[in-house]
Amino acid sequence: MSRRKPAHIILPDVDRAAIEQQVNAAAGALQAGDGARARDLVRPIAESHPGHAQLWMLLAEACRLAGDMAGLEGAADHLIAHEPRAIRAWGWKGDARRVAGDARAAASWYRDGLRQASNFEDLPDALVQEVTRQRDALAQLEAQFDDALRSGLGARGIGAVSPAFAESLDLLAGKAQIQLQRPSAYYFPGLPQRAFYERDEFEWTGGLEAAAPAIRDELHTALAAGDIFTPYLQAASDRPNRDFHGMAGNADWSALHLTENGQPIAELAARFPATLAAMDALPLCRISTRAPTIMFSRLAPSAQIPPHHGMINGRLICHLPLIVPGEGTLRVGNQTRAWRFGELVIFDDSIEHEAWNHAKSERIVLIFDVWHPALSAAERTAIAALFDVIDGA
Repeated sequence: MSRRKPAHIILPDVDRAAIEQQVNAAAGALQAGDGARARDLVRPIAESHPGHAQLWMLLAEACRLAGDMAGLEGAADHLIAHEPRAIRAWGWKGDARRVAGDARAAASWYRDGLRQASNFEDLPDALVQEVTRQRDALAQLEAQFDDALRSGLGARGIGAVSPAFAESLDLLAGKAQIQLQRPSAYYFPGLPQRAFYERDEFEWTGGLEAAAPAIRDELHTALAAGDIFTPYLQAASDRPNRDFHGMAGNADWSALHLTENGQPIAELAARFPATLAAMDALPLCRISTRAPTIMFSRLAPSAQIPPHHGMINGRLICHLPLIVPGEGTLRVGNQTRAWRFGELVIFDDSIEHEAWNHAKSERIVLIFDVWHPALSAAERTAIAALFDVIDGA
């Protein structure tokens, strides 16, 4: 294995004549693979120049090569205190803690080193390799920690308590990130930070699911008459054009809207009577000219909807799957669900979400929005009035 050539050490003029030869000898010993000699030569010089990062880097490299983990950790501590931008120092500190058997501390040093590295836009190849090494080391420690957690819980008789507890383990082990509501337009504080809601939590789901065959029949009839879907994302002439990951105007993600400005479209109401009748019994989210939104959403074969957040966290989005070829997934936060014909999927779209259709044919679901069940009647009325004001309705 080739060794990285040490950088040229620049010392203050007042010291150069007296110690340059010794520093060069230390660098030569390091290059020759004699870490112990390099360490012994450079240590007194580094200690007499506490602010000289290059000398301490040389000392750390020498200690690492010599297998002197105590010396390596001391040099790393000094560099972190005096030159925290030295990305290698964080990795060396992690290495020292790992060898000492303190895996949790080692993980914290690798993690902080990666945070330091994220502050730099461009890194030389050697430091890119070091960042990769630290990331791999952290991943190994996190995997070991996860295994130890689950083994310890199993020994105590703790198994699959709930999906939320399982997710908490993934978060603790670094396998997942905290996913919270981040609506793009309006945030109502205090609502549960919850990705999915179950069908049996709502009294209206059974009736709607029973209507799924009739709704699907109306959809098939409409499709047989011609393609009336349009790209879901359309450029607005009165707003800046934001091309959402190439999806603006892209027919891979298309829709057939049954409502416009919160009201049914008369022409389509005549073609989808069973669909709209099924909506009558639901607690639809009614907000000014914005909601309810009732539409069929089509995702083309092999298409993906990129990660994004919805506009308002005071509502839940509902999918009634109608044409489901399989091999499709909806991710909300850290959880995923597959679509099955006639089985509602209910989720908070203000949490980051994305969808895939890996099948060879299109997927179509009926989408509508309902009020968030945690909102009181007074709060729903107030939110609707607020957007009446905003929209000038």
